[in-house]
Amino acid sequence: MSARRAAFVLGSMEVFGPLSMDLSMPLLPQLARDLDTSDSLAQASMSVCMLGLAFGQLVAGPLSDRLGRRRPLMWGVALFTVFSLLCAFAPSIEVLLVTRFLQGVTGSAGVVIALAAARDITSGIELARLLSLLALVGALAPVLAPVAGGQLAAVLDWRGLFVVLAAVGVLLLVVVCTLLPETLAPERRHAGGFAETGKRFGTVLRDRLFVCYLLVGACTGTAFFTYLASISFVLQDGYHLSPQAFSVVFAVNAVVAMLGALVNRGVVRRAGPARMYVVGTTATAVAAVGLLLTVLGGFGLAVLLVVLALVLFCYGVITPNASSLALGGHGERAGTAAALLGMSTFAVGPLVAPLVALGGASGLTLSLTMAVAASVGCLLVWGAVRPRLRRAATAPPAEARSGAPH
Repeated sequence: MSARRAAFVLGSMEVFGPLSMDLSMPLLPQLARDLDTSDSLAQASMSVCMLGLAFGQLVAGPLSDRLGRRRPLMWGVALFTVFSLLCAFAPSIEVLLVTRFLQGVTGSAGVVIALAAARDITSGIELARLLSLLALVGALAPVLAPVAGGQLAAVLDWRGLFVVLAAVGVLLLVVVCTLLPETLAPERRHAGGFAETGKRFGTVLRDRLFVCYLLVGACTGTAFFTYLASISFVLQDGYHLSPQAFSVVFAVNAVVAMLGALVNRGVVRRAGPARMYVVGTTATAVAAVGLLLTVLGGFGLAVLLVVLALVLFCYGVITPNASSLALGGHGERAGTAAALLGMSTFAVGPLVAPLVALGGASGLTLSLTMAVAASVGCLLVWGAVRPRLRRAATAPPAEARSGAPH
């Protein structure tokens, strides 16, 4: 499978998360009013979906190491479609929270198996370049979804948008069945049950550098999810943007994140994934602190949007390199490693974001949470990740130690 075809197919599998979040985002305030609930519980409908995306990966990833990539992926996409329809008919916020969680659990198969399949195909710098392409393709969902959601808000309510999500699930199932070959050969699968799966989790978690990537991923995931969960309330309620105007702003930010991934793809061959990872996390922290200072200084909407776009550009640089470095030494356990990596990104943010919005989402809570999370991630990179990367550079290659196939 060529790099471009792989990027298109695997990137389309990674749109579960962005589609689940972003299509309905412009109508979160309407959802809160319709179900007679609070802003915090409306945001929690995103949080539980993200928690499903996080913990579902712990099942789908190891399962794909055992059964191959295609079968778990097809079941995941099919069930995602079913639960999207159930979300559309939810009579209360309590039912919606349950169905959104299950929607996330089933949609997690696309997120984790896309990463594992990419690691099956390639490794090293070329893996970072392929993951940059995946980020570009996957970012089309955040570009198109909020724009479509904002425009569809003129003719559909939030329930209609979940029906649209179900239709997208059907299309993605067709893509999986017709365009995605099996990337994990039978001889590379493990035949063990729960004991073997537990052993594989233990092997990955004993890799201290990998654990550092998990902790940094939790920090960057918190910053990014806080943005996703709060930005519609901040811009629509705080700055009085219409759903249509918000959707355009959100799409522009997604394009900026795509540009970050595109720049990374062009530079990573010369600089290497490790250097780009350190630079990306550092720049994200600096930009996030700048966002906080912008809010505190009351510099207005235009400056806020520019600084926020800079944060997202840097995030686009981080993501491909973080995944490439974390998966690099675990080719034989790519599904398990990808599951842990995805869980660290998706699990913490959904728990933090609704808590910081309990008193109402605002520019201050948004910027403060993002600044703190990004800064902690940056400190971890400089204090724990970078020294280990420097030591690893003088040690035998991780690929050789792990025996990971190319």
